[in-house]
Amino acid sequence: MPIPKLRHSNDMSVEDQRPKIFSVSEFNRAVKDELEERFGDVWIEGEISNYRGASSSGHCYFSLKDSDAQIDIVAFRGVMGSLKFKLEEGLQILVLGRASLYPQRGRFQVIANFIEPKGAGALQMAFEQLKKKLEAEGLFDPARKREIPALPQRIGIVTSPTGAAIKDILSVIDRRFANVEILIYPAKVQGEGAKEEIAEGIRYLNAERPDLEVLLVGRGGGSIEDLWAFNEEIVARAIAASNIPVISCVGHEIDFTIADFVADLRAPTPSAAAELVVKNKAELKRHLEQIYARLKRSLTSVQEKVQTLDYLVERMGNAVRSRLEREEGNLEFLKSKLKFLSPKAFLDQRGEFLAGLIDRMNLGFSSQMRSFGEILKGHAGRLEALSPLAVLSRGYSIAWALPQNKILKSASQVKAGDSIRVRLHEGELEAKVQEKKV
Repeated sequence: MPIPKLRHSNDMSVEDQRPKIFSVSEFNRAVKDELEERFGDVWIEGEISNYRGASSSGHCYFSLKDSDAQIDIVAFRGVMGSLKFKLEEGLQILVLGRASLYPQRGRFQVIANFIEPKGAGALQMAFEQLKKKLEAEGLFDPARKREIPALPQRIGIVTSPTGAAIKDILSVIDRRFANVEILIYPAKVQGEGAKEEIAEGIRYLNAERPDLEVLLVGRGGGSIEDLWAFNEEIVARAIAASNIPVISCVGHEIDFTIADFVADLRAPTPSAAAELVVKNKAELKRHLEQIYARLKRSLTSVQEKVQTLDYLVERMGNAVRSRLEREEGNLEFLKSKLKFLSPKAFLDQRGEFLAGLIDRMNLGFSSQMRSFGEILKGHAGRLEALSPLAVLSRGYSIAWALPQNKILKSASQVKAGDSIRVRLHEGELEAKVQEKKV
């Protein structure tokens, strides 16, 4: 291509008429400045391509493409650190950035200032991504979840010490069963640092207080942003690693957090968690009274069956004695008739008849005795099943106040220093009351 000739005029020097000549770096910087000044911030929509993850510096480089073209995207560490979801190959996203040129390579690119998924919000995308990941690892499997103790005496709570949640929990526990030990680990429940404090609280209580029987982890209600600490992976893994059963009680009725899926039990609110973990003292008392009433009825039934057995044994004895008396009477009658029959043949015949009669009597008596024995054995088996001694063999005991020998039904019937007698399955004990608990 021929070089354009320079035009000369009377009032311009040759140097003034020459075109400006750029160095490569000068030209790239000039184009970069022009691009950034002309376009400013722009929104671009496309599909992630050539995604290789963040570099060691934390910066991320990938392409954004549609069906006809693609463009290089640079997301620096600050932008990547603020993302709630994870970038991945093929994901449709929206990028807010500025058009620029990388001067050293002369490469056109867009520097991202903000990235969000197309369609679903960033938080929802992050929630679904983490949920899918942890579910694949088995952290939501019902088989790994443990039962919550029926009546725990030592409860740990990880929450804000000034929030509404701790007030609700303590109020419910105090109302339902006041004499419970409670250990509170104070933690932020929203904002920067919240996820780390919640996870550290769970780990600390496991390490320092392994005697705790259950942990309550949660907070009161709020927006999805307020509750987001309970959707963080660090919190989910701390719950999964806990040796102490965990109840998630984030204050929301409908939506679930990741913590809810991982925990051994999910409660819709902190108050509901307190009601689940602490039984009502009055309800327990009523339940025990019902058990006592049923036991009392069972003992009464046993006594009635013992009386019935005594009656049957008496009837059997009377029947046996009556039968023996009749047979003895027959035998005496035959003996008296025999005295009047002197011929030996007649005597032998009657002797044989008498022997046969005796045999039949013995067979009949033996049969009847076996029958009565089976009846007695059946009643004895039922008596054994219902006997208070069978109850004692399972570890129960009966106590009497001395010297009155009055059965004790309540600790309020004795005082310190009183003597009592205790019947066990094998043997009895006499003891003095040192202390009573009502």
